Amino acid sequence: MTTIALVDDDENILTSVSMFLEDAGYTVRTYHDGATALEALSTNPVDLAVFDVKMPRMDGLELLRRLRQTSNLPVIFLTSKDDEFDEAIGLNMGADDYITKPFSQRLLGERIKAVLRRSKLGSVITPTPQEGDDKVIRRGQLLLDPNRHACSWKGEPVRLTVTEFLILHALANRPGYVKSRDNLMDVAYDDQVYVDDRTIDSHIKRLRKKFRKTDKEFDGIETLYGIGYKYKET
Repeated sequence: MTTIALVDDDENILTSVSMFLEDAGYTVRTYHDGATALEALSTNPVDLAVFDVKMPRMDGLELLRRLRQTSNLPVIFLTSKDDEFDEAIGLNMGADDYITKPFSQRLLGERIKAVLRRSKLGSVITPTPQEGDDKVIRRGQLLLDPNRHACSWKGEPVRLTVTEFLILHALANRPGYVKSRDNLMDVAYDDQVYVDDRTIDSHIKRLRKKFRKTDKEFDGIETLYGIGYKYKET
C-alpha cells in the first residue's frame, strides 16, 4: 500500500486530509512540524510527502532542502501564499508540485496520483545508469537510464527529481530540436494538472544548478528566448 507523509501544523488539515487519503486507499503518517518529519522520514521513508511551507521548528522549504541531500522522495508543497516567488523557490529546490491554499481535497488527490504515476515510486538512493539497456540515452557526457531513473554526467551520478528527469529526457532524446514550454509541460505533467510556463523555467534552473555542481562548465541546456529550450550535445 502506498504510504504518504502529511506535514502541517494545522490540526484541521491533518485530520481532514488524512481521512480523505485513507478513504482513497493510502496509508498516511502525519507530522506537526518539519523537524519531527525529517527525523521520521530519514529512518522510515514513505512513497510521497505533502509539506506545508510555513511550519514551526523547521519550515517546508528547509525540510525539503535537507531531504534532497539524500533523497528523491516526491514532494508536493502546500502554500498559503499567492506569491509566485515562493512557489518558484520550492520548485527550484526540487519540489515536484505545489497547491495553493485553500484547496479542494479532490484536487490534492489528483495531484498525488499524477506525481506517483510520474515517480513510479523511485528509489531514495541514486541508481547508476546501465549502458547495456537499449532504452539508455547517451549524449556526449550525459547518460540517462529511464528504467532505473538514473542520470550521470562525466561518470558522476546526478540526483534528479521525477519531473526534472522527464524534462531532461525529453530534451536529450532529440538533441538540437527545440521544445517549447508547452511541450515540456505535456511531458512532465498529467493533463489534469495545470502549471504555467514559469514552472518549467524553475525546473530548468534547478537542472542546470545540479549539473554545475558536477561540472561548472555545463551548458548542455540552451535557452531560446521566447521559444523554449533544447539540449545541446557537446
